Formats: sequence, C-alpha cells, structure tokens
Amino acid sequence: MAPLSGITVLDLTHMLSGPYGTMLLADLGARTIKVEPPGRGEGTRQLLRDDPQYARDGEGAYFLTLNRNKHSVAIDLKQPEGLAVFHDLVRHADVVFDNFAAGVTTRLGIDHAALSAVNPRIVTCSVTGFGGDGPDAHRPAFDQVVQGMGGGMSITGQPDGPPTRAGIPIGDLGGGLFGAIGVLAALQARHSTGRGQHVDISMLDAQISLLNYMATMHLMSGVVPERIGNGHFVHVPYNTYRTADGHIIIACLGDAFFQRLLDVLHSEVLCEPAFAHQPARLAAKDRIDAAINAELAGADTATWLARLNAARIPCAPVNDFAQALSDPQVLARQMVVDVPLPSGERLRMPGNPVKLSAAGTPAYTAPPALGAHTDAVLGELLGFAPERLAALRAQGAIA
Repeated sequence: MAPLSGITVLDLTHMLSGPYGTMLLADLGARTIKVEPPGRGEGTRQLLRDDPQYARDGEGAYFLTLNRNKHSVAIDLKQPEGLAVFHDLVRHADVVFDNFAAGVTTRLGIDHAALSAVNPRIVTCSVTGFGGDGPDAHRPAFDQVVQGMGGGMSITGQPDGPPTRAGIPIGDLGGGLFGAIGVLAALQARHSTGRGQHVDISMLDAQISLLNYMATMHLMSGVVPERIGNGHFVHVPYNTYRTADGHIIIACLGDAFFQRLLDVLHSEVLCEPAFAHQPARLAAKDRIDAAINAELAGADTATWLARLNAARIPCAPVNDFAQALSDPQVLARQMVVDVPLPSGERLRMPGNPVKLSAAGTPAYTAPPALGAHTDAVLGELLGFAPERLAALRAQGAIA
C-alpha cells in the first residue's frame, strides 16, 4: 500500500512550486485531483506544448513531469455553481494545495476560513513568494526573485564574476518541497486535534532556511560571506579540479582524507609537513589548488576517479545531464522512471527519491488531459448523476 493511500488532495496549483509539492504527495500515493479552469487549464499546460523537441501528446515537459499520478477535473471556481461543486469536493478531501498570488483564495472564497467551515478537518496549503504576512506579502515573485533576496546568489559564482542563480530553480522547488512537508505535518497533527489547519509557505522563507549554518555564522560574527567559486571557506582541498579531459570534485573534509590524498597525488607541494593540518592548508588554499590541478592534468578523469575511489577519497565527476541520468547508481535507485502517456508512448523522467521499505515498487500513471476525470470524480466521489453532470456542463460550471 502506498504510504499516503487514503489521502485526497485537491490540487489548485500551477507553474512549478505548487505542482512540484503536489507531485511529491501524488508520488507517495495521495489521490491528487487537479482542479483546473475549463478551456485552457492551468498555466503549465501552455509551456512548451508546441515545441517539437520538448512536447509529447500536446503537452510540454513541464506539465508532463509535474503532473504524473494525478487526475484532472475542470471546474470554473468563478461561477457560483462551480464553487458549490468545489465545496462538495472539499467535504470529501483532506488537503487543498495552491500557489496562487496572495489574496486570490480569499477573493475566490476558497481560503482556509471558508473551506474549514465546509470541512473542519481540511488542511490547506498556500505557497507564495513571501507568505501570508509581512510588508512584502502582496508582492509577486518567481524563482529568481527569491533566490536573489534570499542571499544564496551572493555567494554563488566566481569571486570576480557576478552573483549567479542556482542552475536548478531552487526558489520554486524549495517552496514546493517545504509545502509538502508542511502538509504532512498538518495531517499528523490532525490525528491529535481532529481539525485541519493552514500551511503558510513563503518561498523566501525557504531560501533563508536553506542558508542554514552559514546564516548562523554571519549572525554570530557580522562577517558577510563572499563568492569563492566551487571552493570551501573551511576545508582544503575541496574544489573542482581540471583533468586532462574534464573536471572532477575532490572533497577532503579533515586531515585524514588529506593524508590519503598524498598516496594518490605525489606532489612536493602537497607533501610539505605544514599542510598535514587544516589551518596551514586553508592559508595556502590557492597554492594547494594549483598543485592539484598540475598533478591532475597528467591523466584523464576516469583514471583519477579510479585512483581516488580506491583510496576512499570523496570524489566525483562533474556530470552533464546525459551522464547524470545514465549513471549506474542513479539507475539502480530507480531515479529515472518510465511514465506512460495516453498515446501509449512511455516517457522517461526523474523518479521518486523517497524510498520506503514497506511501500513496494512505485507505479506511475499518465499526466491527465484537461478534465479527463471530471465525470468519474464527480460521479464516484460525489454521486452526481449523468443528468446533473450534463446540466453543470451546459452552465459552463464544469468541463
């Protein structure tokens, strides 16, 4: 049995942060029902849908990845009849998850106060740029906005280069990830209280949380950290190094790993007695990195990785996407999975990183066409007869 079997999520999300959060819940077995506006559906459906390289079955890679394992019902929440249908769904649901701009749920009458009056056990979650309060609560935000405000960009990049955003959209993904965690916490609390609650996730809050110990160091010392490229501000050697045909990572945390490195790299510089201890290595970081680069230039990446791994020194290649997604370790962990499409084609995409010992092998269902499950969900979950469904469809309340 999937761990979230029996949990029903009404998914009002769009674009990236919200759909990623509900994707995580769906992958863990929650019955996840996308509630989309009739006609165009949620905004992610429009992204890349006409791109011959990044679209399948009329949907783009964004939508296909984020909406596996979900159902779709098309309901016009701006119509009274549509809102009434949505409230009926809320009576049978456990979670309502959105990432609307601040204030939208209140205007639509689907904020936590309104929905808890319909179902006191409902858990609602809103992922916004800045959360539900504070001076910026009503500002719009996207991924790079919160990456910039959150401080992480200021320490990312080369010392003589500009601030650089993370290559993956951690502003969006962090919001969705913390949203899923918050929902699980609220569901657990409901076992004790019998009532749901609202989960308020700020994408900026998530970025500040991810600063972690580096933020504490600044608050203790007043020192503002600067960009140092791929090196470390404490550990040496800990960096990206050039080989004859590419780059590798060597990460020596502590003196013991450095001593092992001396058995692999026979450099006079590295063997200087003072470098046996971290303070001297940190003081001579540039000299040590230069010596390692000089040594590594003599052989290719595969050769050095074999030698470093044999000495049990933490190391890695700098993979591109093709290399990362074909890595034997990645494939052994089922982190590339086949997801069926309505056409019968199977699409490969990243798998579920949460491995639970009693959950069995995960299964994946196709990302839904817009409104593909309207009749089934409203008929099975709410008991709507075909005549009522036809009347609601004629009114434009559903599709």
